[in-house]
Amino acid sequence: MKRRKFLIVGLMAAGLSAGCATAPTSPVARDTLHDSVNDTLKTMEVQDPGLKDFLANADGYAVFPTVGKGAVVVGGAYGRGEVFEHGQFIGYADISQGTVGAQLGGQSYSELIAFERPWALDRFKEGQWALSANASAVAVNAGAAAAARYSDGVAVFVNPQGGLMAEASVGGQDFNFEPQ
Repeated sequence: MKRRKFLIVGLMAAGLSAGCATAPTSPVARDTLHDSVNDTLKTMEVQDPGLKDFLANADGYAVFPTVGKGAVVVGGAYGRGEVFEHGQFIGYADISQGTVGAQLGGQSYSELIAFERPWALDRFKEGQWALSANASAVAVNAGAAAAARYSDGVAVFVNPQGGLMAEASVGGQDFNFEPQ
């Protein structure tokens, strides 16, 4: 368990300090990310069958198959994903997060962001949108999509993968978009 926490924190720190490119740099990495995105969507739709209809009615969505998060007082997170408009792939995105406060541990999760209207997706693509610390995310489980509500044109779903994190921190998520 300790090794896993250090691995998550170490990988995250390496990713954040390396100034990761938004899009994967090789065809193999792009294919791997695409497969991970598809697997993540399938998993989420199995956990909540209503999610498929929810996304069909959205203007677009971004899928981040794995976001690694770690902290010892100061924390950070990073993940890479794909963005879709009306179900069609349009580009890549990355997510980064910085936090400060009482926090310790490491975890990973998947994140899905649905955009209700074209203006919300456009703000995301133009880098004018960030997820604030007080935004709420819905955990993916049966009925989550039916209960989800858009706030400022977006709805956020998360699916924990593993790890353990204790935190009382302040921070937010920032996103970068790169067209295909």
